[in-house]
Amino acid sequence: MSRTSLTRKAGFTRVATLAALGTALTGLTACGSASVGTGGSSSSAAAPVASSAPASSAAAASTSAAPAADPVVDAAKKFVAASLAATEGFTPPSTGAKAQKPGATIAFVAADLTNGGINAVSKGVQEAATKIGWKVNVLDGKASAQGRTDALNQALATKPAGIVLGGFDAKEQATVIKQAAALKIPVVGWHAGATPGPDAANGLFTNVTTDPLEVSRMAADFAIADSNGTAGVAIFTDSQYEIAVKKADAIKAEVQKCTGCSVLEYQDSPIAEADSRMPALIASLLQKDGDKLTYLLAINGNYFGGARAALKDAGKPAAGPPKSVAAGDGDAAEFQRVRGEDYQAATVAEPLYLQGWQLVDELNRALAGQPASGFLAKPGLVTKANAPTGDVFDPASGYRDIYAKIWSGS
Repeated sequence: MSRTSLTRKAGFTRVATLAALGTALTGLTACGSASVGTGGSSSSAAAPVASSAPASSAAAASTSAAPAADPVVDAAKKFVAASLAATEGFTPPSTGAKAQKPGATIAFVAADLTNGGINAVSKGVQEAATKIGWKVNVLDGKASAQGRTDALNQALATKPAGIVLGGFDAKEQATVIKQAAALKIPVVGWHAGATPGPDAANGLFTNVTTDPLEVSRMAADFAIADSNGTAGVAIFTDSQYEIAVKKADAIKAEVQKCTGCSVLEYQDSPIAEADSRMPALIASLLQKDGDKLTYLLAINGNYFGGARAALKDAGKPAAGPPKSVAAGDGDAAEFQRVRGEDYQAATVAEPLYLQGWQLVDELNRALAGQPASGFLAKPGLVTKANAPTGDVFDPASGYRDIYAKIWSGS
């Protein structure tokens, strides 16, 4: 989870249906939609290990022997095909509150602005704030709990009209959030908890995110379908974040449904240290698991920037195996790797700019005394065939015009 022109738009276009879902996905990415974008600790799971046939291309991997009648594999293929073809789930509600507090300033407190997803959401917030007539003070938590505490305290000192938590658990900053509540400053979050929607227990008016279980299923099912039910996977997560653990556990559970697949590793490693930790970690896993390791599944694409060097040094083909698949959030660096088959096969992207606009709308609803919108945007499965040509997955749903109309009161 990058920087791009905020006017750049993208959208899924409907795609050709897979010719034969019951066969191996030898051409899965070719069956995807047209462009959707414009310009450590380790534990081994108890699941049985099934070696997949060595392959240097997607086609070769897809012809691996698989259990003859595993309904999980067939279901995964259908789910992946539908995900690649999806065009709906990106249009917000058309009703809401007229713009509140003209000229107000809000604070966006980021977990780490070097994270591409968080950075893109902050840009969406800034774009939407300009439209509604607000200013935004962006503060960087610099990838540490203390840094986030300091940034939140700095935000409170300015007495903003509202606060956005960008990419960290509200529970971590419970004391400061209680201070915001005492000052009657509404707080909304992006990936600030394990579930979307209102979270009064943790001081959030609402938490904006896609459904983490759907995101996890997309990533896991891609590996199941693409391997024809023979995937040997390593999962990477960061236990600092509740949503990251929830995603990783869901990925593990989904893969373990597949009788011919194996969860070889479950790794807990900080996202913020991925570039420095992943080369040694990947080298160790390759030595331990060898050719059984055919998929790397991570809760964030940042892991794969660091994994790339180790895979390259080990002489692994850029197109895999092993193939890397991210379960969030979809940023410019990921799309570049996916487009070039450069040690990443797929990502599950979130509509980051749309979510930025939604965060502003949710704050506006809070200031107007209205309930949260209840809107839950869909994630999008992105492969080489449908990767955005730009830096952000930005579906063309007309959301900017919808929110502008709401805020104008027209």
